[in-house]
Amino acid sequence: MYDYDMVVIGSGPSGRRAAVQCAKLGKAVLVVEKGRRVGGVSVHTGTIPSKTLRETVLNLSGWRERGFYGRSYRVKQDIAASDLMTRLQKTLDHEVEVLEHQFSRNLVRTANGEARLVSPHEVEITSAIGETKVVSAAFILIACGTRPFRPDYVPFDGATVLDSDEIIELPKLPRSLAVIGAGVIGVEYATIFSALDVPVTLIEPRPTFLDFIDKELIDEFMHELRDRNVALRLGSKVTSIEKTAQGIVTNLSDGRHVTTEMLLFAAGRVGATDRLNLEAAGIVVDHRGRISVDPVTLQTSVPHIYAAGDVIGFPSLASTSMEQGRVAACHALGMEPLAPPEFFPYGIYSVPEISTAGLTEEEVRTRGIPYEVGIARFRETSRGHIMGLNSGMMKMIFSTKTRRLLGVHILGEGATELIHIGQAVLNLKGTIDYFIQNTFNYPTLAEAYKIAGLDAWNRMTR
Repeated sequence: MYDYDMVVIGSGPSGRRAAVQCAKLGKAVLVVEKGRRVGGVSVHTGTIPSKTLRETVLNLSGWRERGFYGRSYRVKQDIAASDLMTRLQKTLDHEVEVLEHQFSRNLVRTANGEARLVSPHEVEITSAIGETKVVSAAFILIACGTRPFRPDYVPFDGATVLDSDEIIELPKLPRSLAVIGAGVIGVEYATIFSALDVPVTLIEPRPTFLDFIDKELIDEFMHELRDRNVALRLGSKVTSIEKTAQGIVTNLSDGRHVTTEMLLFAAGRVGATDRLNLEAAGIVVDHRGRISVDPVTLQTSVPHIYAAGDVIGFPSLASTSMEQGRVAACHALGMEPLAPPEFFPYGIYSVPEISTAGLTEEEVRTRGIPYEVGIARFRETSRGHIMGLNSGMMKMIFSTKTRRLLGVHILGEGATELIHIGQAVLNLKGTIDYFIQNTFNYPTLAEAYKIAGLDAWNRMTR
């Protein structure tokens, strides 16, 4: 007899959803969390803090109103790090309260401490004061998430050289910032600080970045970044980083030097699996500490042990992680979970936002599908005029053979909200006719769907 039906290691999006799903099916479940409070990386250092920071910056800086009042417009003249931290703490406290209430309402047990496997069915939990206990479970879900990759050549100090977890506890706003790594996290923080009028240099060793996003959107995005003096250093590796009296000097392989007051290193994350003693259950990880799973059931190489969330790799989104946790719990308990829809939305909370669902133009070409594209500019909509938007675009791709929507790609204000209309049409296998015949609220940015639909239709019927 086991102590629990399932032990969940980690209380982030995937762990939380799995635990609640188990509890709703009347099973005994224990969530082990090594942090001070439940919520995992998502609540404490990742998704929620970075988006809260973004919203605070956009509000206090007056960024959204600059289309009308000019680039020098500000709501608060002197924005300090403390202004950002106040709102951040309020939001995090609320998120934790909601989660704790959800656990108690569903009779989910929690244990505070560090988990490590001692056998395929047993987990040892060590509390902060060193007390240990061993619990057994029929099923185990590893939802431990990731932590920032911290290579030896980077002189991290928590004050001027930071990783992406440390940046949210910023001691003061920098006068200049270098960001190494133009992945999702690096791009988000680079543009958030740029919105505060901090001079930012974005460094990426590869010649391109965010390669899973439609290239036309990235070209538009890069134009916007350059327009507001974000310096892009693409295609050059970092050879060394030095702390000098002038600031942090980042030396690049092409001979250039970037000197800034502060440096954010955001080049990747690694699975937080090194202290889980996974070998006790016969589970191996890759060079980045990630666990491979069956893509449908989320089982590891040991069938009663599952893994979900960022620890299994791409897409590493809170939204998809939640779904993975639910699917893993359902499969473990003998239920046939409903397969998630084919297309999920990807949101990048940069300034401006990027959101996408379905195929990129590059993927459509690779597959040899005859297609046509429709483009809408936000400034073409009445709502865009009202909001003072000078930029922002929507791109839709349609099959010329079946008229079906193949992909939606949005750059600009509200992109992560707007994408869901396109996502619904994609997953319901809708055609261009929906956008041409449908009525949208006026004035709204959602009208861009009609404009882009008509733009594509005009090309298709020539």
